[in-house]
Amino acid sequence: MARLPRLCPIGIPQHIIQRGNNRQVCFASEDDFIAYVHWLTEYAQEFDVKVHAWVLMTNHVHLLATPMTEGSISKMMQALGRRYVRYFNYTNQRTGTLWEGRFKSCVISAEEYFFICQRYIELNPVRANMVAHPADYKWSSYRFHAQESLDLQSGLWQPHELYLKLSFQQETRAKRYQDLFKYHIPEEELGRIRSATHSDMALGNDRFKEEIEKLTGRRVTPKKRGRKSSQMD
Repeated sequence: MARLPRLCPIGIPQHIIQRGNNRQVCFASEDDFIAYVHWLTEYAQEFDVKVHAWVLMTNHVHLLATPMTEGSISKMMQALGRRYVRYFNYTNQRTGTLWEGRFKSCVISAEEYFFICQRYIELNPVRANMVAHPADYKWSSYRFHAQESLDLQSGLWQPHELYLKLSFQQETRAKRYQDLFKYHIPEEELGRIRSATHSDMALGNDRFKEEIEKLTGRRVTPKKRGRKSSQMD
């Protein structure tokens, strides 16, 4: 079956996942994380992608980003993937593929799912039992969103307008953001995020999906399975 073309409408955020092949380790040292963040920052700027949230796990990456030009996320991920694989293979004296095929992604309705998806990303290390709280994990964007004064600086972090609208004051904004993490994300919502991302579909209500289909001319919901005939019917 032919793959559907990438969804990349300008100005609409996307949840992105890149996994190691067969779930193998992609980050084996502190230097690996540093290198990936450096090139992610470089290519996000080069291809005009706003990266709002991220988490780098040992064998996969989650990003929440908005493309500002046509096809910019694909260009960013392709350039980043090639650059990082060359570095990783050379450093670890290995050859061959590192990533599990092409990255997975879905466009999201910001009004409905932006904060849910951002929390999903930043809570990854907690769900993996690596830390007790997202603030304890270094390689994610949580510390930037939760900081009460702008002490942490990053060329990568481009906070979304919905985050900025939490308050005009950073201290208040950070506290309101921290409050979002007092509540668990329902399993049903986690399932919707995973399903939409792994199938390159859209995450939002029916109206949002219809708008994306009109904008892109591409189907954004899975095909309904046909009814199988059975002698038991």
